[in-house]
Amino acid sequence: MNNGAEIELQVRRGLHSSLISIASNFFLALCKCLVGVIGHSFALVADGVESLSDVFSSGVVYFGLRFAMKPPDKEHPYGHGKAEPVAAAIVSVGMGVAALFIALEAVSLIQTPHLLPLPYTLYVLVVVVALKILLARYVSSVASDIDSTAVKSDAWHHLSDAITSVFAFVGISVALITKNPAADDWAALCAVPVILYNAWRQLQAPLKEILDTAPPPDIEAHVRKVAASVPGVIGLEKCFVRKVGFRYYVDLHVVVNGSLTVRAGHTIGHKVEDCVLAEVNRVARVLVHVEPEEELFNPSHSEM
Repeated sequence: MNNGAEIELQVRRGLHSSLISIASNFFLALCKCLVGVIGHSFALVADGVESLSDVFSSGVVYFGLRFAMKPPDKEHPYGHGKAEPVAAAIVSVGMGVAALFIALEAVSLIQTPHLLPLPYTLYVLVVVVALKILLARYVSSVASDIDSTAVKSDAWHHLSDAITSVFAFVGISVALITKNPAADDWAALCAVPVILYNAWRQLQAPLKEILDTAPPPDIEAHVRKVAASVPGVIGLEKCFVRKVGFRYYVDLHVVVNGSLTVRAGHTIGHKVEDCVLAEVNRVARVLVHVEPEEELFNPSHSEM
């Protein structure tokens, strides 16, 4: 399977996981909001609102992945891969906004007398936590397999939802034991810092990708190893790798014998390009600059 076909298959896996996330989040959000209102539990209602934000975030991931799949065109010669980390960043910001909404509503209800939550809301939360943990594990495994920051953010959104549900369970339990309805609201408030921390943590990866931060060193090491193995390559002066969506773009400066003809050096450069494209997964393009060996020792040589 070539790089292009493999990447398309990986993106389709990400799209499939996003559709599962959208459907499950919408169903869970309706159930939690309905049971929370009937059962007098704001922690459960807040949990449902957080699940509704998950529907939005999973939708952003889905459309972000679809846009990232578009091939390069005249206006986007490097493709549309940056849509993927942008989608991940939107999801992370969405997590933070949902957390702030929960905080504001919790503070308001703490100051307002209301009924005790009903005991059956605890059973709903047990089911919700179990389902959310399973979803988080599934989506996270897909994210790891396809190396997607957007899908990874979606997995963390599932996990934050599970954390909110755990806090809601504790809050409702304390409220029922102490006969103090405010415990339920305090539980929702206590979940806010956890969600905000996860949102900030997940925002780092897409920001790094958008800013073209170097990928993990093993990618560069693999590129260097493959390039250095090409006959005629004496050494490597530079190797820059950046991630654009699901693909990597490589800039290489290879060192060859300075006495070679331009045509011979050009041929070696093409061989390096072909080998890197064939042997390093998800590399979309390789730009090879050929350096003559003696040029490295010339004090007047300046980098362009």
